[in-house]
Formats: sequence, C-alpha cells, structure tokens
Amino acid sequence: MTRTSCEIAIIGAGVVGLAIAQRLIAEGRDVVICDPNPPGSGASYGNAGTIADYAVMPVGTPEVLRNLPSILFDKSSPLSIRRAALPSLLPWLARFAWASRPAAAARSAAALASLLADACPSWQGLAAQNGGTALLQDRGCLYLYETGAAFRAAQADMAGRRAFGISVDLISPEALAQMEPQLPQVQGGAAFFPKAVFMADPGAMVQLLATSVGKAARILPYRADRLTRRDSGVLVQGPGLELQARHVVIAAGAHSKALARQAGDRVPLDTERGYHVEWDMAAPRLNRPACPTARGFYLCPMTGRLRVAGTVELGGLEAPPSAHRIDRLIEGARSIFPDLGPPDRSWMGYRPSIPDSLPVIGPSRGGAEVIHAFGHGHIGLTLAPITARIVADLLAGRAPELEISAFRADRF
Repeated sequence: MTRTSCEIAIIGAGVVGLAIAQRLIAEGRDVVICDPNPPGSGASYGNAGTIADYAVMPVGTPEVLRNLPSILFDKSSPLSIRRAALPSLLPWLARFAWASRPAAAARSAAALASLLADACPSWQGLAAQNGGTALLQDRGCLYLYETGAAFRAAQADMAGRRAFGISVDLISPEALAQMEPQLPQVQGGAAFFPKAVFMADPGAMVQLLATSVGKAARILPYRADRLTRRDSGVLVQGPGLELQARHVVIAAGAHSKALARQAGDRVPLDTERGYHVEWDMAAPRLNRPACPTARGFYLCPMTGRLRVAGTVELGGLEAPPSAHRIDRLIEGARSIFPDLGPPDRSWMGYRPSIPDSLPVIGPSRGGAEVIHAFGHGHIGLTLAPITARIVADLLAGRAPELEISAFRADRF
C-alpha cells in the first residue's frame, strides 16, 4: 500500500492531465499524478496530431440528426455504433439527438469557438517549454471533397466557421494538386485551414511533456477509483493507493464518469473507440494532414510513417477492437494510395464523448475541492494547454480567462 499526501492530485496522465500538472508546477504547486498506464499512452498518443482550431462544429448537428439512424447502423459509416452496446447507449443517444437540434448545436459551436480561439499559439508556447518546437508544423490542414456536389455543400459549413473567426480557403482541384501532388485528383476541391498546426509525432510530444512534469511531480502508477471528501480535502483510493489531497483534478478521459459521480455529478459520458493504422515510410506522401470528408478519417504524414486515423465507433470500454473498422481504414487509405501494402501496425483507443461535444471543465457540484477536466472528445490534444490554464485559475481562486458556464458539469 502506498500512502502519501499532496496539495493537488491529478487523476489521469494523458495530455490534458500532464498539461495541467505542468501549469500548476510553474505556479509552485505540489502535484501528484495517478494513472495505472504509462503517461500519454492512450488517445494522447493515437490521435491525428492536428491542433484543430477550426473544429468548432459539434459532432451532433441538424444534418447528422436527420440521418442519424442510417449513420449509426451502417457498419461502414464514419460514425457508427457497436450494436451490443445499444441498450446502454440509449440515454446518451437521446441527449445527443437533443443537442443536435439547430439552436442547441449553434450554442455548442459558439462555446467551442471561444475555447479553441487560442489553440495553436497555446500549443506553440507549450511545445517551446518542453523542447518540442521541431515537432510542430504550421502548414495548415485540408478537407477533401471528392465531388462537385460535396464541395458546393461545404460552402455553407465553411461560411459558418468563418463567422466564428476561422481562416479557411476553398480551393479548386488544380490548386489542391499544386499543394499535394501525390494525392489523386478530386472533382470537387478542398477546404484549406491555413492556421492549423500539425504535430508530427504526438507520442513524442507527450513524452517530452511527461519528462518535464516528472522532474517536479510524482507520477504514481496506480488506478484511482474512489474519492472520499474529508475536512482536510479529498481521500483518493485505488488498489494499493491511499492519497490525501487538498484538491483533486479529474482528468481521466474516458474513465472519468464514475469519479465524477462520486464527486456529485452525473455526467453523460460515454466512449468513442478511435482507430488508426500506420505504414512506415522514409519520405512523407503529404505535406500536411488531409481529411477525405466522405470517409471520415485523416491522412497524417507523421515522422517516419503515414498514419491513417479516425472514424467514430460508440461502444464502451470492454469490447476488443473491431477488425471491420481497421479494415475500413486500410481500404480507405488504399483508395487514396493504391500501392500501400499491409500496414505495419494498428491501434484502438478510447475518447471521452459528451453528447453536446463540449468538455466538462469546472468545479464539481459537491465542492470546488474537486475540479473536472475531461470529456474533450476529438479535441483533447488541441485543448490541453487551454484547459490547463482554466484549471490553474480555478485552483488559484482566479476568474478563468474564458467564460466556462457552458462547460460546467451542472449544465446536465
């Protein structure tokens, strides 16, 4: 049994938890991090590596709502459901449908835009602190439209993003060919987000962050599964662990639901099972990440390999990886680059998914000695440094730099 104490316990050593830890350490706080897995080994490693300041649209929109049954039950859809998980997912799906209504989706988009506005400069600052500047590339990101109809339909979407201050250019097939000569020609064109930043190796970046944090904070390899409030703070317990802390930050990603409930909040958190496959290659085939929008994945030219990441499968934390989802990524990648052989590796990880696509950031209902910082969905990597600043402000008793009422747990 490990028995210890600290000022602030952070549950979760993913990129969000580590970024919070580094921010708190810089303010002179005594920090302990608990996670049974190696730091940054889950979704913080397996993502598409894009600092997506343009990702202001929630997953649930009126268009998605109109097509929800066919989307969810088509095994080849970019957004699908593992049918065995349907009974347990019904309450989440009901909330998702409610959040996809026009007015609700517009509110979520506005809240996301406020949170994402400073994402790229925030990451550039965080990378510089940890020696990771060389891992960031500022060449933008592409959305690809295979048909003219898809390209025309995208114009309303991009106009909506521009209204939130997002820089985006709609470019012709000819201009796309100039930017990415190895891509097959498309009939539609592309949306180019010039300010997006790409992380050429998310795993390496998070390891730099973990190394920096580990010099000043203890990282304990234990699972925290029980919170008990005491007069002196919060007792954090798990197999082999008793940790007394004045404050606790729940940043356990997809594993945060039970902890949040113990803190006093019933959060409708479920799990997106994300996938990637990789092909090792010395020279990249792309200059920047590109998303064939009809297929729902990203082509990511990472250091020494091509990573194809994406699609969403709702299905919980217990089932093994879906061979069908992996095969679909391989098939999609070969539709772009037909000469690809068997992939060198595949991966499946868990993203924490909230029905309205907004993270949960703020104090618990039971008291501000427990702070929530989870539920970031597809943009956990993007929002890590911004979440860290908000949490540090809350723990210091300062007003956060952003209005956070849209992200508090008591919105449910």
